[in-house]
Amino acid sequence: MAKARELRRRIRSVENTRQITKTMEMVATSKLKRAQDRVAAARPYAAALAELLADLYSRDLAERFPLLRQPAGAARRVALLLITSNRGLCGAFNGNLIREARQRMAELEGAGTEVELHGIGRKGIGFFRYVGRALASQRQDIGDRPTPAHAAEVMGPLMDRFAGGELDAVEVVYAQFKSPLSTPPAVMRILPVTPPAGAARRIGGPADRRGPRAAQPPIRPSAPNYILRPSGDEIVGAILPLYVRNQMFRALVETAAAEQGARRTAMKNATDSAGDMIDALRRTFNRARQAQITQEIAEIVGGAEALKG
Repeated sequence: MAKARELRRRIRSVENTRQITKTMEMVATSKLKRAQDRVAAARPYAAALAELLADLYSRDLAERFPLLRQPAGAARRVALLLITSNRGLCGAFNGNLIREARQRMAELEGAGTEVELHGIGRKGIGFFRYVGRALASQRQDIGDRPTPAHAAEVMGPLMDRFAGGELDAVEVVYAQFKSPLSTPPAVMRILPVTPPAGAARRIGGPADRRGPRAAQPPIRPSAPNYILRPSGDEIVGAILPLYVRNQMFRALVETAAAEQGARRTAMKNATDSAGDMIDALRRTFNRARQAQITQEIAEIVGGAEALKG
């Protein structure tokens, strides 16, 4: 009977756990919908900025704006931003991002580049504290609802340092949100702003593309003729900081949406596993109960036969 009582306790415990994971799955599903809406809302603005920058870009302008300055050789100092979540229970989501950041750091440091690590999210910050890696800055207050103001706060000091020549590049490790089930980690170079792909056809020189998976504004096959008022210099000077901050904002919102997708998947898997465990425990309980009843019947029959004898 002790075994049956223990099985009943385990069944109740797993049922309570399943109820928690089911609730968390529902919450993540609700948050995922809102996060997807933020990602979808950010994309048209980013596409418009990229298209305008691609139309206005020329090598003459690139020489006058620090944010377009490409390093002459290998980058000497790179700021690497790692975006993770503040909470766990989302499967391998944070582990994949941390692994991607460590691989990128190893690549840069193997090439003789000094890497300055910045952490956004409690999980990534906690991991690098544990392994003894110093962080140049850390943010744990952004959460799962990032805003353009958050992106401006993160990128403002880095843009100033890049313009001043203190940094040669700024890269971000984030989770690409392709679908709720596909959120691969990726590295995007935000600074320097890479010349548009195909710009060489307009300006008579080879297109310059540096850095892994650089964020490049697209270019249309034939750029229209514009009469610019104010001048192209003023327009590019106003657009470049917006474009850089928007790239950071997109990385933040895509990572936030990817986190909710990963958490929903993890909690659904946990709920399904709890259901399978409950079924197995109930079968074991039923067999134990059946064996106990059989034994009790056998004892009653044996006692009755003993009384007859």
